[in-house]
Amino acid sequence: MHEHHVINPATEELVATVPAATPQDVDAAVRRAAGAQRGWAALAPGDRARHLRRFADAVDTHLEELAQLEVREAGHPVGNARWEAGNARDLLEYAAGGAERLTGAQIPVAGGLNVTFHEPLGVVAVIAPWNFPMPIAAWGLAPALAAGNAVLLKPAETTPLTALRLAELALEAGLPEGLFQVLPGAGPVAGDALVEHPGVAKVVFTGSTAVGKQIMAKCAAGVKRVTLELGGKSPNIVFADADVERAAAAAPGSFLDNTGQDCCARSRILVQRSVYDRFMELLEPAVTSFTVGDPADPATQMGPLISAAHRERVRSYVPETAPAAIRGEAPAGKGFWYPATVLEGRPEDRTAVEEIFGPVAVVIPFEDEAEAVRIANATDYGLSGSVWTRDVSRAVRVSRAVTAGNLSVNSHSSVRYWTPFGGFGQSGLGRELGPGALAAFTETKNVFIAVDSPAESP
Repeated sequence: MHEHHVINPATEELVATVPAATPQDVDAAVRRAAGAQRGWAALAPGDRARHLRRFADAVDTHLEELAQLEVREAGHPVGNARWEAGNARDLLEYAAGGAERLTGAQIPVAGGLNVTFHEPLGVVAVIAPWNFPMPIAAWGLAPALAAGNAVLLKPAETTPLTALRLAELALEAGLPEGLFQVLPGAGPVAGDALVEHPGVAKVVFTGSTAVGKQIMAKCAAGVKRVTLELGGKSPNIVFADADVERAAAAAPGSFLDNTGQDCCARSRILVQRSVYDRFMELLEPAVTSFTVGDPADPATQMGPLISAAHRERVRSYVPETAPAAIRGEAPAGKGFWYPATVLEGRPEDRTAVEEIFGPVAVVIPFEDEAEAVRIANATDYGLSGSVWTRDVSRAVRVSRAVTAGNLSVNSHSSVRYWTPFGGFGQSGLGRELGPGALAAFTETKNVFIAVDSPAESP
């Protein structure tokens, strides 16, 4: 039997050993899910909503347990982990409200009545990443279930424990057996089996752009629907007329949160040259005071990287002995630690072009608005970004000009479950969350009903 070892990234201790799903396991799970989905889709929308609210209540009851699992398997600071568990609960509640509001349309036509219906797809595969295991799993599973689908969730090999616990809580809350199943396993084995299975109607994948391209190609063979949330190299643009103190104070959180393991990380900081030196003076204490340490300590703001292999990947971009404008501290000894690092660079530098996925940012000066936009768009990605300015017109102009799916002005917020999320270019395909989340898990069916003309009066 194949197994995966779950390692605590902060201590390198074994947390759990989890069986890995085989292609045969996937096939059996798809068949169970298809059977459960038919009954689930036949329920009245209000009944599906009640089931999902009970599921949300179960998550809420076990919030601390789920958060502690996340601390141990992902190395997330406990404050972040509690937010993540709460976000999964909130997504279930939000999606439950949509089950009864998934309305079609009546379209005026001649000679009859034309209406549309949103029909569930059937069985949906959600392939979740290790950087935000609970929230991103819920981005897919909550609206897919609310729309009448069954869900098969494949968590990342390194972070399967919260997913498995969520599946247990779903059953305890009364969701039908087989409707929501978790299949831990390797991407090239369980993941590929899910993607290629003819009984899976849609694949939702969050991860690297390279793997996303492979999944998209495999889905093409069956004309299978796909949503991809992939990489990013997001800009944080600071203009001279901005509140520079506030922008510098906020910058560390934009690329150090989750130890930089965030596709929305603002890892390119573009600063107008006239305030560049002042910004760097303010940025240094903000970065070095960012609290790094034991994820179980509520005061901790940044934990370790996910694995030794990932730490080596980050080091391949920036060895810890490389020159840096700002470098923070990291614990010594056990754990996959890497210090907060700020480099000064040019738009064409490898560290300014490729996604490092670690606590590393590159600061680049610019002269004027046109150059800021040009540098911001000099990437294959287009996921997130921030614009700091007091000029409302400039904020609007630059927000329209930057090719990214999610932008913030004078803040770094990217993801709210009630607003749409997704990227341009090689950052992905499709949108998740927001009012349209449920519709993304349905087919639109158009029905025309002919209406006879009234009989002529004698």
